[in-house]
Amino acid sequence: MNVKIKWLRDQLLGMKLDGMIITNPINVQYLTGLSEEGILILAPKENIFVTDSRYIESVNKKLTIADEIVAYDSRNLDKYDYENIFLLCENVGFEENYVTYETYKKYMQMYQVNFVETEGLIENQRIVKENDEIEKIKKACEITDKAFEYIIRNIKEDMTEKEVAFEIQKFMIQNGADGLAFDSIVAFGENSSMPHAVPTDRKIKVGDIIQFDIGAKYNGYCSDLSRVVFVEEMKEEYKKVYDFVFDQQKKVAEMFKEGVNIKTIIKDRETDYKLRNYDVMHAFGHGVGLEIHEIPSLHSRKDNILKANSIVTIEPGVYKQGKFGIRIEDTFQINKNNCESLTKCKKDYTVIKLLKNNQ
Repeated sequence: MNVKIKWLRDQLLGMKLDGMIITNPINVQYLTGLSEEGILILAPKENIFVTDSRYIESVNKKLTIADEIVAYDSRNLDKYDYENIFLLCENVGFEENYVTYETYKKYMQMYQVNFVETEGLIENQRIVKENDEIEKIKKACEITDKAFEYIIRNIKEDMTEKEVAFEIQKFMIQNGADGLAFDSIVAFGENSSMPHAVPTDRKIKVGDIIQFDIGAKYNGYCSDLSRVVFVEEMKEEYKKVYDFVFDQQKKVAEMFKEGVNIKTIIKDRETDYKLRNYDVMHAFGHGVGLEIHEIPSLHSRKDNILKANSIVTIEPGVYKQGKFGIRIEDTFQINKNNCESLTKCKKDYTVIKLLKNNQ
């Protein structure tokens, strides 16, 4: 029995819905384990995965009787009573945050039912991770830690941001990752002042600060890590900011546990920023799972209660436009009485030596 689909059917029953069309590929993967393109339809009589000819063989190899899902090639839907799967149904759920208006009109015309918004039903269920999901995230974090430790020992003179980012990706894949959880951020010197800097051909120089934001994906699940290191020397102006950012992360982590309100904790941290005349340029963190950014978002704009076995990042940062930026980030598991960092690599001042090109 597919317990996740059973859970969803129970929820739909409580909402007085006769079925649901799931189009968000991440939600399809969460419910079925399938990463191939397609949509999942929970009809009154059966669960249907509609894909196309490129993926049907792969899908059928993965599905078992226990999955309770029937796969159909979209080319052959004329052989199946596709348009009548919701015959005599009144209300059917859909993902309003993912379906385009054009697709919505197509569904309305095809099925002739009342489509009802499900308001992030599946996304909210994904907040709390099951044990196997947590183990996959831990493995992704382990690969990410090793990649960071590897790269800071192997940066050579004249390497560019692009070249360093490539070495990180290669290491992750060679050490068991599916690939990157997101495009790596490797920012030298003044480029580190941009929170979402894109690696360039800028070459490394003595005295640079390097901002890393990296993550691996393992069996579909993501990790997230940000660290700052200093090339050959650490300038005094960096220390004050580094200490502040590190302290902000520790204060949040010390407060995080099951049942606490994110809004209250982040408001206190934002006050600290104002007292130092620092700008809060992004949320203090976010959920992590099959996607690198999931709910909850760590900000002070609305009440959000932490749940045990949810996975979040804590990532305070300070950015001096055109000069430098410092962000420290780890992936944490929320527990009943505390939170545990799943990324483990060191966060004290790290000054690296550049290797010679012939090493």
